[in-house]
Amino acid sequence: MEACASSHHWGREIAKSGNRIRLIAPAYVKPFVKRQKNDMADAEAICEAAQRPTMRFVAMKTEEQQGAAIVFRARDLLVRQRTQIINAMRGHLAEFGSIVAKGPCHIAKLLAKIADVPAIAQPILQLLAD
Repeated sequence: MEACASSHHWGREIAKSGNRIRLIAPAYVKPFVKRQKNDMADAEAICEAAQRPTMRFVAMKTEEQQGAAIVFRARDLLVRQRTQIINAMRGHLAEFGSIVAKGPCHIAKLLAKIADVPAIAQPILQLLAD
């Protein structure tokens, strides 16, 4: 089976019925796709790749491993979004001449400067701040 977002789940389910599951990284399957990407071409490429004697397979993840990966990816997403919002606020405030240093340690200064912008922009900046 080609390793994808749900392949670990389905691999565990199929393994319960006694089948041996081997996952192949998509990068190793792609060279075997002969024509346009569709289910039939993918299945043929997976079969051909799986028959190679030197093929390397992906270890199937447990539910605990998948849960830990979700925690890591979700935290990474939230940190990136926080950085985007801080940078957006810095940019919006700079349009009105309020310059604040980079970094999350200067959020208090950003929040204090919201009152210095026109009233029409304050609710949106407060929404970003919240």
